[in-house]
Amino acid sequence: MATVDIRDVRKAFGPFEVLHGVSVAIADGEFVVLVGPSGCGKSTLLRMLAGLENITSGEIAIGSKVVNAVPPKDRDIAMVFQNYALYPHMTVFDNMAFSMTLAKAPKALMEQEVGRAAKILGLEELLQRFPRQLSGGQRQRVAMGRAIVRNPQVFLFDEPLSNLDAKLRVQMRSEIKELHQRLKVTTVYVTHDQIEAMTMADKIVVMNGGNIEQIGAPLELYDRPANVFVAGFIGSPAMNILKGTVSNGSLRTDDGTDWPLPTTLKSAKEGPAVYGVRPEHLRIESGGIPATVQVVEPTGSETQVLMKIGSQTMIGAFRERVSAKPGEILPVRPDPALVHLFDQQSGQRL
Repeated sequence: MATVDIRDVRKAFGPFEVLHGVSVAIADGEFVVLVGPSGCGKSTLLRMLAGLENITSGEIAIGSKVVNAVPPKDRDIAMVFQNYALYPHMTVFDNMAFSMTLAKAPKALMEQEVGRAAKILGLEELLQRFPRQLSGGQRQRVAMGRAIVRNPQVFLFDEPLSNLDAKLRVQMRSEIKELHQRLKVTTVYVTHDQIEAMTMADKIVVMNGGNIEQIGAPLELYDRPANVFVAGFIGSPAMNILKGTVSNGSLRTDDGTDWPLPTTLKSAKEGPAVYGVRPEHLRIESGGIPATVQVVEPTGSETQVLMKIGSQTMIGAFRERVSAKPGEILPVRPDPALVHLFDQQSGQRL
């Protein structure tokens, strides 16, 4: 196991710079998730950590050793890819033992290490099968087993669950987290799915346009997003974002609707601002702001309602059963202790 330090790393393809001085400190044994929209640079950063992309400038250190010029095979890392990358002509055992075969390890040691990994991942009955005889989830376990057998200092996961169906993704999410808790190996995990990030990470790195927007624990990012981008990216359904003007103790939108300011804000400067309220922090209360129902989506555990408030389209997520029909009016009110206010020009939290 080892720490990972990414220091002011930049990456350019010709004149086009895709990473603009990224710095992340990853503690020994920590599970860190890089998350962001497509094209934000998260996979490029992971490939640089793996040694599959050259670094334009900056440093990457694994443990106490700077690895900028170290080839991938000598970095003591193991990578699990989105597409499994299994050899179709090899059995599960041979796929998992491949790195040890290249190293000419004794057969007894190979059987011991593969057996250990197979037991952890529930693959003991599948060792003589070929990849074509496995389900998607089983193939992903084999890819993880091949990484475990290497006994690396760092695990790297590049969107490993993208090819799985929804139910299997939830299952594999839990299995990967449980695996990390058991092995306690430093792990860097890339995904565009913020639900994966929230449920798996010790620490989340939110990226956008080659920059880091915020680093923190999952609930820290959820409760106190640093800016409008993080506020809209973390959380499902996404936070409702409104533009307006702070005046007389509330935020007034262009349509004349007044929204209560956060009670956590000691003082708010009057002028343009951005207001954020999560769908689950809206309440149906008598005397609330009138909202015109557009679409009602019952999910079982909650009811999501797409509605129009003035000129703004918003989503509410209510724990109670909502039987309203499209066109009906619901009185809604945000919880002032849980709303957010951002600077309209910079997007930063106020």
